[in-house]
Amino acid sequence: MIFTPTKLEGVMQIDLELHRDERGFFARAWCPRELAAQGLEADIAQESLSYNARRGTLRGLHLQKAPHEETKIVRCVHGAIFDVIVDLRPHSPSYCRWQGFELTAANRRAVYIPKGFLHGFQSLTDEAEILYQISAFYAPDAAAGHRYDDPAFAIAWPLPVTVISERDLSWPAFVPAGAAR
Repeated sequence: MIFTPTKLEGVMQIDLELHRDERGFFARAWCPRELAAQGLEADIAQESLSYNARRGTLRGLHLQKAPHEETKIVRCVHGAIFDVIVDLRPHSPSYCRWQGFELTAANRRAVYIPKGFLHGFQSLTDEAEILYQISAFYAPDAAAGHRYDDPAFAIAWPLPVTVISERDLSWPAFVPAGAAR
């Protein structure tokens, strides 16, 4: 596994180290020892799969509130997505900044997302499937989010939104930590 730090503190891009021969290749996609050696959380409570039938589908921006925060490793296993994270850790040097990653079945790239980040993605292809490894069990009462088009983040989504849930459209506007409500 090849770990590359990103512009957001604590976030890692993970690429596979392919060992090729005449049969194809072999690569390690998960290793708690390698994650721990990078100072990353390696617990997995759940693994989830998201299927998105149509290009332009947008899911997010989501997070789990304390004490149910989640660390995630996200990988696209079929098709392609534009994966977005936003740092909501108030004391982080990258607070309120976002970063996008093109995750595709072809590039086999994953993103390690620490606790305290909003997460969402837009499918760049029809029939995109995304695999999540998640450190905590899902707690419906801790589910939270903010609008994908919130001006506080000014995320540059690559495509017009063709499909989005009513729930994702109803998330509140973001109010920075310490700001008057």
